Amino acid sequence: DQFPFRDAFRTVKAITHYYVFGQKDNNDVYLAGDSVSKLEYPLRPNLITSAGKKFETLYNSHFKDTGANVHAAVIPDKNYFLAAQNGYPSIDYKELLKLFRESTPDFKHIDLFDTLTIDQYYRTDTHWKQECLSGVVDVLAHGMSIADRLSWDYVENKADIPFYGVYYGQAALPMAPDTLTYLTNPILDGCTVYNYETGKTTGIYDMDQLSGDDPYEIFLSGAAALLTIENPACTDGRELVVFRDSFGSSIVPLLAGAYSKITLVDIRYVDSTYLPNLVDLSTADDVLFLYSAMVLNQSNMLK
Repeated sequence: DQFPFRDAFRTVKAITHYYVFGQKDNNDVYLAGDSVSKLEYPLRPNLITSAGKKFETLYNSHFKDTGANVHAAVIPDKNYFLAAQNGYPSIDYKELLKLFRESTPDFKHIDLFDTLTIDQYYRTDTHWKQECLSGVVDVLAHGMSIADRLSWDYVENKADIPFYGVYYGQAALPMAPDTLTYLTNPILDGCTVYNYETGKTTGIYDMDQLSGDDPYEIFLSGAAALLTIENPACTDGRELVVFRDSFGSSIVPLLAGAYSKITLVDIRYVDSTYLPNLVDLSTADDVLFLYSAMVLNQSNMLK
């Protein structure tokens, strides 16, 4: 990292790979139009099934006898839109969904694949854009029967810095930055977020992260094992538990209006068997397992 002119040399190397030697990718990172992505291949059926079984174990341990409504949704990664269409190897997403649904028979599954397009993802990053998720929120809300409880009015706020996503650095190519936009309204402004790791209470958006290494961490302060969102505007005590990866950081706040409390669990960072020592999940009215296809295909990272 301290090598002089390291970034310049990386850029020269990447340009040589792409434009001189005509290679289609650089360390599995590839360009498709004006978007950059990283190959996810091959499909790992055993890991998809393993993820489903782990989620079923969580269901049986915490929710089977509580009467909670349990849902699951898979988020397509950028390769779903870019890989096969541009001549790159692609996993069989239909088979992925089939394996996942067969291994989670107790869940009500919500299909998000037809709701998204590549334009709803950052060009230089793996994640989706919060301001483009109204259709996804609508599908989730109707699937979970909470559509009439949500506010659909938001103000779009654009960050005053350019957003260079994780793939920008990996591609090492000169690319225009993305614009990071976050949504606010009086309900979100009134919510508080408690981080069980740090013991700190913040708002939905952590503005300090805009000057950090990954500005996407403005959403719920980035990676965290266990968070709770408290919404004082909702007084009926209704609770949601979300098992999620980083995609959940930007969409779960848009579900906050329907609940007094949302608990977010990321079992990439906390052992799922240890959860009863940290939080009571038995009071949940609704449960959502929300994971990207990429994480399911690499589910050995789930604890």
